[in-house]
Amino acid sequence: MSYRFDTARFFPRRIMNAITDVRVSRPDVLDAAAARRKRRERPVLDGKLNMLACDHPGRGVTAIREDKIAMGNRQEYMGRAVRALLHPGLDGVMAHTDLIEDLLILDYLLVERGAPSLLDEKVVAGCMNRGGIADVEGEIHDRFTAFTADSLVRLRLDGGKMLIRVCNEDERTLATLAECADAVTALSRKGMLAFVEPLPIRGKARAYASNYSVEELVKWVGVCAGIGETSRNTWLKIPYIEDFERVTVATTLPILLLGGPAHGDPLTLLDDFAAGMRAGANVRGAMVGRNVLFPGHDDPLAMTAAESAVVRQEAAPAAARSAMDAARDADMDALTRYM
Repeated sequence: MSYRFDTARFFPRRIMNAITDVRVSRPDVLDAAAARRKRRERPVLDGKLNMLACDHPGRGVTAIREDKIAMGNRQEYMGRAVRALLHPGLDGVMAHTDLIEDLLILDYLLVERGAPSLLDEKVVAGCMNRGGIADVEGEIHDRFTAFTADSLVRLRLDGGKMLIRVCNEDERTLATLAECADAVTALSRKGMLAFVEPLPIRGKARAYASNYSVEELVKWVGVCAGIGETSRNTWLKIPYIEDFERVTVATTLPILLLGGPAHGDPLTLLDDFAAGMRAGANVRGAMVGRNVLFPGHDDPLAMTAAESAVVRQEAAPAAARSAMDAARDADMDALTRYM
């Protein structure tokens, strides 16, 4: 395939510059943007939730395959996120503090110029613990260094996401767990969703690797479902693995599938998600990032169309690929005709 998505054509540098100008000269726009945004009456409209995950740079994770700083390029990263948000099959976005603010500012500027809103009626969630910086000694303790429940309320967001780095040989896992329990309680008291992701790992500092197995996921699904004073607003974020049915039956809480590191081959993700959605009635959607944002050379909007068809319509992966062809390079002037 000779096609290569051109982020700069869709999201030129002048749009980034406009966001910076607002940050410097009109910082109150952020509060106005949060106040203006139209929220859903309830986050889940049809029993499913399909979210974009955009919190990787907040933890110092910037590599996509052989390119070590691909996600460190904000024009590429944000442009691809906005591209995905154009698709109606995506319910919303979860991101770290400054990216959520960038999206709110951009949304305000677009609406100010007569464009349709990117974020109205979307579920917008903030990542709360990004302090376990990749490859830094002690990263296993993922400290709460980003959004708080109070700041999520101030920006009129809909929920908070947290991650527990699980290393059975490291007691710092328990410190993160206790902090996550407090966050689940704080979010619930404010009527917001809590997205909780257990990440079993093994190895040592600067050489950690995921340790996804049925046994580990069943164990930590049970633990994460039980943290905080209530689980009524808790959703779990879990990777699809072989024999996934045994993981889903560990809880009645709703589960969102995660995508993990970018495969480069869209069909791999579509196959996994199709199998995952069939694995249990409590599998209710996805919160996927790198495999939608960086689907090889393809258009993130095209990949979102295919992923949404699998998650929302239970389309077979092969059929979902046809949705990619229909969406590729559509609405490339969605921003530039206004800015």
